[in-house]
Amino acid sequence: MKRIVTVILCLIASVVYVIEEKPFQKSVTTESIPEYDEVIDFPEDKYPETAAHIREAVEDGKSPVCTIDRDGADENRNESLKGIPTKKGYDRDEFPMAFCEEGGIGADIEYITPSDNRGAGSWVSHQVDQFTDGTKVLIQVQ
Repeated sequence: MKRIVTVILCLIASVVYVIEEKPFQKSVTTESIPEYDEVIDFPEDKYPETAAHIREAVEDGKSPVCTIDRDGADENRNESLKGIPTKKGYDRDEFPMAFCEEGGIGADIEYITPSDNRGAGSWVSHQVDQFTDGTKVLIQVQ
């Protein structure tokens, strides 16, 4: 009897999974993305830890759109990292990033290896160099 119940439950879960297209995974729909001016495709293969952090933060409700505010970066960084202790061998990665208006208080913080975090930061910086403050940039993990 237990085996039959187990098989039936597995079949039901499989059917729900197929019908709902991964119902246990949160997703961001295009309707939930704020308006934006530019798009950058963040390379998951180059910076996997940072990419995972971005995905998780967006799935948890953080905006995938960054409104560039370079002058506010230092203050945002101070606010977002306040009370988050350093950890030997790791950087504290913020999402939204400090140079975004959306960063600062309430940013999602993860411990990331320095090579991944700093490489990702440099890569993003180069991508947005030509954009002026106030530009809304959609960050997509690819």
